[in-house]
Amino acid sequence: MSDNEGVTKTQAKYARGTRSYTMSRIRGKDTSIEKMVRSYLFAHGLRFRKNDKRYPGHPDIVLPKYHTIVFVNGCFWHMHENCSHHSMPKSNVEFWQTKLLRNRERDRQQHEQLRAMGWHVIDVWECELGKKTRESTLEHLLAQILDTHAD
Repeated sequence: MSDNEGVTKTQAKYARGTRSYTMSRIRGKDTSIEKMVRSYLFAHGLRFRKNDKRYPGHPDIVLPKYHTIVFVNGCFWHMHENCSHHSMPKSNVEFWQTKLLRNRERDRQQHEQLRAMGWHVIDVWECELGKKTRESTLEHLLAQILDTHAD
C-alpha cells in the first residue's frame, strides 16, 4: 500500500495549510493578464486610468476619451461560462458556489450601472489571452475601443 493511497488528488497536491497560503497570494489587481492588456493598449497610443475607484466595480481599465471601460476577468473567479478554465472546486462546494455566483451577479449589476452612466463596457477573459488567441483578442479589443470613439 502506497503512502498516498486513499488520499484525493487535491489533498495530495497541497500540504496542510498550504492551500490557504496559496489562495491568500491571489490579488485582485495588477494581475499578469491585466498588465498584458494595459501594455498592449499603451503601446498602441491609448491612455487610461487603472482600477478607478470612482466607478462601480473599480474597473481594471478606464478610457475616458473613448468612454469605454474594460474588465480583465479571470475565468475561475468570474465563472466564465462554457470555458475550460472554469470548474467548480470539488471540496467545500456550497461555499464556492455561493461565492462565485455572488461574483457573477455583482459583475452583472456593475456592468448595468456603468451602461446606465453611458459607458461602453468590454470584458476580456483570461482564456482569450492564451498564446494562440492573444494577438487576435487584443487586436479585436483595440478595434472595439476605437470603433466606440467613431460613433
